[in-house]
Amino acid sequence: MSLTFYRQLLHRLHQEAVVLATVTAVKGSVPREVGAKMGIYGEGRTFDTIGGGAGEAKVIREAIAVLATGEPQSVNIDLSGVPHRETQGICGGQMQVWLQRWAGEEAIAIAQQIVDTLESGQSLTLITPLNSQFPYLSPHPLTSPFGFTETLQPPPLLLIVGAGHVGIQLAKVGDLLDFQIAVQDDRLQWANLDNYPQASFILTEPIAAAISKFANHTQLYAALVTRSYPYDIEALSTLLQRSIPCQYIGTIGS
Repeated sequence: MSLTFYRQLLHRLHQEAVVLATVTAVKGSVPREVGAKMGIYGEGRTFDTIGGGAGEAKVIREAIAVLATGEPQSVNIDLSGVPHRETQGICGGQMQVWLQRWAGEEAIAIAQQIVDTLESGQSLTLITPLNSQFPYLSPHPLTSPFGFTETLQPPPLLLIVGAGHVGIQLAKVGDLLDFQIAVQDDRLQWANLDNYPQASFILTEPIAAAISKFANHTQLYAALVTRSYPYDIEALSTLLQRSIPCQYIGTIGS
């Protein structure tokens, strides 16, 4: 699941309890893959989706009960289209969905750890224990014989060095492609949230110091679009001399 999802989860947990619905198994053709998640809170409000339609509606109904009781449960969604079945559909397959209530300081701490790890550009492996003895995702191996394991990858980070006209448009495109956006420029009139509302990081320190913040990011893409060619060279030298692992480096040589 995406960093955006866990940010939403963390935000909501500060307000109220959330039931996390996780697709743990599929058979045949279904709308979402194993690992897809949805959050359910309140009287059936949601964020994200496990596929919509009658199957998701059933999950929401069951999740409201889990919110009330705190008892986790597994829900089978049959989308084979057999007429006598309650949750009929035309996808042709089946989904197993695990429902678990998250609430309180422990849940907030775990969600915060997930967000912090992904924001730092690192991946992590999580285990969803499929029983009530271990209620939350865990970054550590468990002794439970029943669990769903997944590896979360950080979103790609687009580092835009140079916050001028080109950078503004590049950030818009990167955001549409689900990149995290970081912008560096020492000119405050350019490097700000008004120009870059989608940016997770706005850096106004010198180029070398700004780039070094992402030295351990595993999914870094750099675009060097500064106001002057020497600044492009400085940024490129920093990336190469410090062996910062970039997936891509591009420059327009302004």
